[in-house]
This record gives sequence, structure tokens and C-alpha cells, in this order.
Amino acid sequence: MHCVIGSGPAGVACAQALLAQGADVLMLDAGIELEPPQAQTVRELAAKKISEWKPAQLAAVRGDIAATAKGIPLKTLFGSDFPYRETEEKIPWRGNGIGFRPSLALGGLSNVWGAAMLPYRDDDIQDWPIKVSDLAPHYRAVAGITGLAGQPDDLAESFPLYCDRPDPLQLSRQADRFLRRLERHREKLRARGWRFGRSRLAVRGAASPRGAGCVYCGQCMTGCVYGCIFNAADTVRELKRDARFRYQSDVIVTHLREDAGKVSIEGFHRQTGAPLAFEAPRVYLAAGVIPTAQILLRSQDAFDRPLTLRDSQYFLFPILRARGAGDVRREPLHTLSQAFVELNNRQVSRHTVHLQVYSYSDIIGHAIRGSLGPFKLFARPFAERLLIVQGYLHSDASSTIDMTLKRDGAKDVLQLDAKPNPQTVPTIRKVLKELSGRAIALGGIPLPPLLQIADPGRGYHTGGSLPMRKEPQPFESDVLGRPHGWKRLHLVDASVLPSVPATTITFSVMANAHRIGSRTADL
Repeated sequence: MHCVIGSGPAGVACAQALLAQGADVLMLDAGIELEPPQAQTVRELAAKKISEWKPAQLAAVRGDIAATAKGIPLKTLFGSDFPYRETEEKIPWRGNGIGFRPSLALGGLSNVWGAAMLPYRDDDIQDWPIKVSDLAPHYRAVAGITGLAGQPDDLAESFPLYCDRPDPLQLSRQADRFLRRLERHREKLRARGWRFGRSRLAVRGAASPRGAGCVYCGQCMTGCVYGCIFNAADTVRELKRDARFRYQSDVIVTHLREDAGKVSIEGFHRQTGAPLAFEAPRVYLAAGVIPTAQILLRSQDAFDRPLTLRDSQYFLFPILRARGAGDVRREPLHTLSQAFVELNNRQVSRHTVHLQVYSYSDIIGHAIRGSLGPFKLFARPFAERLLIVQGYLHSDASSTIDMTLKRDGAKDVLQLDAKPNPQTVPTIRKVLKELSGRAIALGGIPLPPLLQIADPGRGYHTGGSLPMRKEPQPFESDVLGRPHGWKRLHLVDASVLPSVPATTITFSVMANAHRIGSRTADL
């Protein structure tokens, strides 16, 4: 029985591939879940139409919206921070200048992600030992796991859909006007390397055997009670129906050891602390970049040996449009990204710059009111004209994070230290300059004074600490994710990405995990 460690997107994609090849799969996971009272309220809301929701129930699963002009400090699910709990205690780590946190939750960080799905381009992964063509069939398989909301448009020229029948989502009025405006200037923008279109989201846009489609209730950022947003936890529950799949929760893995013909797994029970041990002919480590680094470094007694974690720098700024779109506060809509803009302009960056455009949501409205202070009476007309843009850079132009396993008395701790990249700020300034120069096409202007450049890791597009190479050296891995010196251990999460392109990370991490699982099930 093959063993997958971790239940996040990479773990479920790998498990699906192994099962499809006829393998038996044991998934080991910490498996922290939403508190029962919150979960019960979610089930009660899901059993009703949105017109029947009671304000008190809705407030209970929304939690406090702490958005400011700097964004959301910590994104929660249904008002709970369970995706981040117990990590300092169970997988000791400490960070200096970073915005990233690991997860021990069932489903990992897919509990709180933004569901954006865009593949990579060969131009952005030239340092990889594989090409996009190697990932293509696995992108298609992953789209079948997650679902995909989108439609064919100019983006497909560089970023194929890998889905024959994507479910389009309804655009907000703001996003519709924004894209129509860009379309009127399409040829001039294309000449400058712009590609744009509707966002691609791992969202169930229409009803299916898996459940209801999006009802545009506007609660995406705090949690979808109907389960329309892909969450790897739901995939685990589906996998449990397969007789060849077994899931064991409350497992914290600490050490791996490879002997002839098998991998020994050591750890402890999350709740009781009792020691646990397992064996498997092959192990697939999908624990997330922080736990994966800890496990591998500890297993090799590699203390004080830093690994470099690469990041796709996250930044945030508003665009103020010349015209409003009516009272956006009462519009039925989804509140995930509405549109993507991809910049491939060498005057801006050597690699693709990815921009996700958001229209109004309650969270944005809250941030606007908090930012305007005594002028909050102007919040409504301001909200009607404001779009929020989340930007990402390629890791070559982004900061890095050193990860070092340190001894801490009888225990150990993973130390994470941010390392600034001098290219980051100039590149972001070039992005805003490019957009400002296209103000007529945008129908508005970006507001540089409100630019926020997040701490490294804050966008959760991080990886590359044990990168794949054709000829791996120590603390690198081969094209099947096997770390140097290992034969039966495969790393399948973002740890093996040689670099991190700006376009969304989860789709490609899942595709690579599916590729590795597909190629190793019968080795």
C-alpha cells in the first residue's frame, strides 16, 4: 500500500493518480477540522435557500471581518482559524519577516485559498527539467478533480483551459465594464504583451452530482456553505468511498527512513502524543513546504543546513475607474477574482506578471470605510468605482526565505528568515507605470500611494526548497520528486518546483503531483 502524507491539493491529486493506476493508498494526515458547532451551522445554512438564511446564523460563520487598506491579516473559514492551528506546537517553526503559515488541517490551505487556476508557460519554467507538455494531461486530470469555471478567450492563446466544458460564472457589473473597456483597446494592449479575460476558478459554476452551483451569495471570501469552491477535504471524503483508499487522521510525521524495499515512517498521535509507526513500499510527501522541509532535514540529521524557499511576490493596489457601476453593494455576485490580466512585456519583467482583479465585496467595503476615516460618507460612490488588484511576480524577481532546522534543547525548530530581492520593488513600480500609461484602456488609474507590498510568502505562492533537476545534487530532487540519495520517497508538493512563476501555483502543483503519482504507481 503506497502512503501519501498530507491531504492538501498535492496529496489528493497524487492519491487520485495512484488509485487510477490500480494502487492501494494510505493517506496519513493531522486532519484538524472545523469545530462541530460551526460545522452544524454551515450544514443548516446549506440546507436552505439564501433568502431563508437567518442573520444570526450568517454572522456566526462569517466571523469578524478585519480588512484594512493592507488587506486581510489572516483569512479564516467560516469564522474559524482552524486551518492554522497547532502548527507552532506540533511542527515547531518560527518566522522572521515572512507572511506565510503552514497548515495541519484536513484539506490543508485549500480551506482558505482564492481558487484561482492558471497553468504555467514554458517561457516561465525554462529552468525546470520538464516542460508544460509533460504537465498537460495532468492539468486536464486536475481540472476534472477541482472543476473549472471559465470560458475560452484571449487567455487561452497562452494559457489553455485544459477543460472541454468549463462552467462560466456570471461577471459583476464592475468586472463586465472593465473587460469590455479592455476589449475596445485589445489590439494596442496585445502589442504591449497584455492578455486578459475572465478569471479561471476552481468553482462549481453549475449544479452537478457533486452539489449545487454558485448562487452568487457574496460569501466566497468567508466560506461557501454549498461547497462550490474546491476544497481538498471534500476530495478526501470522496476518496473514502474507494475500497482501495484508507485515511488516517491525527498523525504527525517526524522521520522517514528508507530500507531495502520499503520506507519506514515515524511520528506521533496529534492528540495523545503516543508514538506511531508505519511502513510502505513508496511514500509521497505532500505535507506542505514547511513540514516537508522539517521531515526531510530531520530524517537526514541536517541541522543548520539552510534550504532556500522561493516565493512569487504578492502585492496589492486599487484601480479607481472614471465611472461607477451603480449600487454594487446589493448586486448578486461571487467575490473571488473576476478577471485576470497577464503582462508579458520585457520592459516590465523577463517573466509573466499575473494580476487578479476583484470587484466589490463586503470585505472591500469594510476596508474602504476604515480607510476613509471622517470621509466615510463618500464610501459608497468610491466603492462603485474601485477595483482591487492582486499582483504576483515570478520568483526570479521576488524575495526568498531561508529555512534552517535548528536544535532547540531536546527538540528542534524550523527557522524561516526572509531575504529581500533588490529587483522586487523596481519591478512592481514598472507594473504600475505600465498600467498608468494605459489609463484610457483601463478606464481609470491605479493608485500608487495605496500600493501594499506584502511580506515574502504572504501570497502563499511558495516552493522550490528541494528543486527538481535532471541531475540532482544533495537537497535537490529528480523529475519524480525523489530527493538525492532516496529511491522510494517522492516529494510531490510545491517543494520540488525549481522556480515559482507568477501565474497561480495550485493548479501546477496538483498537476505535477498527479504526474509523479501516475508514473510511479507500478515502479
